[in-house]
Amino acid sequence: MRFLMTMLLALVFTGAMAQKSGYQVGDTARDFELKNVDGETVSMADHEDAKGFLVIFSCNTCPYVVAYEDRMMELHEKYAPKGYPVIAINPNDEALSPGDSFEKMQERARDKNFPFAYVYDESQEIVNAYGATRTPEVYLLQKQDDELVVKYIGAIDNNYRDASEVTERYVEEAVDALLNDRQIAETSTKAIGCTIKFRK
Repeated sequence: MRFLMTMLLALVFTGAMAQKSGYQVGDTARDFELKNVDGETVSMADHEDAKGFLVIFSCNTCPYVVAYEDRMMELHEKYAPKGYPVIAINPNDEALSPGDSFEKMQERARDKNFPFAYVYDESQEIVNAYGATRTPEVYLLQKQDDELVVKYIGAIDNNYRDASEVTERYVEEAVDALLNDRQIAETSTKAIGCTIKFRK
């Protein structure tokens, strides 16, 4: 009985720790320096005129990401001119998912003609800091003085299968709220996608 109680407490503690890992809405996010598909290093500090960022944990191989790629491009084309560019980050370990290697990222970016930066978190340091668990998963960041504050975490919208059937555009509604100095109505949603392939 004592053993069972100890195991139960350990599971509760582990669950509590898991909930606290990574960023929550209102936290300050860290910047990064990651290699883009063009071979250049990208960081958010490079974007001096940006008001914030749509950081999207992404990859090549997940069917959910593939379903959302055009919408990710549309988000960048709509909001980058307004100060909120998309930066897509591939965090998957290529040993576990060879289709997500840097070379495959370059191929995918060329095939789709991505208008946004597509960078590789090879060490997985950034995905661990942010706490993302799925691809795609969005972190909307807003510049406040010298900090990047998390304003929204979760899904792009409420229908990955069919863009024409979307009724809730979570990311667009959140960015529009920031641009119009309004409160974001829904600051977090459940990211629907593939699990990130963490190094063992």
